[in-house]
Amino acid sequence: MSAKISPTATATKQIFLARRSPYYWRVTFDHPPLNIFGPETIPQLNEIITALETDKDVRVVVFDSAVRGFFLTHYDFLAKPEDTTRIPPGPTGLQPLPDMLVRLSRAPVVSIASIRGRATGVGSELALACDMRFASREKAILSHFEVGAGVVPGGGPMARLPRLIGRGRALEVLLGADDIPGDLAELYGYVNRSLPDADLDGFVESLATRISSFDKRAISETKRFADVASLPPDYEIAPEWDVCFASIMRPAAQERIKKLMEQGFHKPGDVEERLGYYVGQLGR
Repeated sequence: MSAKISPTATATKQIFLARRSPYYWRVTFDHPPLNIFGPETIPQLNEIITALETDKDVRVVVFDSAVRGFFLTHYDFLAKPEDTTRIPPGPTGLQPLPDMLVRLSRAPVVSIASIRGRATGVGSELALACDMRFASREKAILSHFEVGAGVVPGGGPMARLPRLIGRGRALEVLLGADDIPGDLAELYGYVNRSLPDADLDGFVESLATRISSFDKRAISETKRFADVASLPPDYEIAPEWDVCFASIMRPAAQERIKKLMEQGFHKPGDVEERLGYYVGQLGR
């Protein structure tokens, strides 16, 4: 049995759960200014995933953001590596982040990502782990910038994206390391639909409310059969996290990350708002 992932007493609340009804929950990322995901976020998300797995009533969960311009972004490159590596594996035996994403995909609950702002790195990985993704046509950006910074993505996108959008487009997203706006994400199948920003909230609310009115057993059994046909096995996801952390320590990645930091990475401003552009300039 794996050790329990416990929050620290000093952790700042970054994720908020609102139960719209016993059947419909809303999870909001609120870690301004950039919604960066780090070691302190892991136990907070784990608590929510566990609740989704064990609650007898909940049928639908929607993930959204309260931070303008950012749905959920990359991992915290300023955190000490040991703050992450000391956290034990989760119930699946995977490392904590891929463990939670795998469990979210398999939970007997419909998960929906409502994307307004940047879903970069971990944000994209969480969106990919959800059952459905809906994006603001004007304000959503999805991306995997990591290869441009000399890093291998770690939360499962190499296993998930090719199944979702095809090999060629997946490699364009992962190796191109550029920003994918909402309308292109829809065209590629990265998201289910992109909608005018003014319509996004109403559409997601209507769909979530509709599904939450259906029988939970019918929902969970239907989802389980779809999972068999569509989800990657754990052994495809497991190595990505280890390779990700190893790649961060390589000199090439350290040099590129240092350049990004000098330009304003991890701070509000143009680098975080146009990360795809900036990683494309690092080797020029």
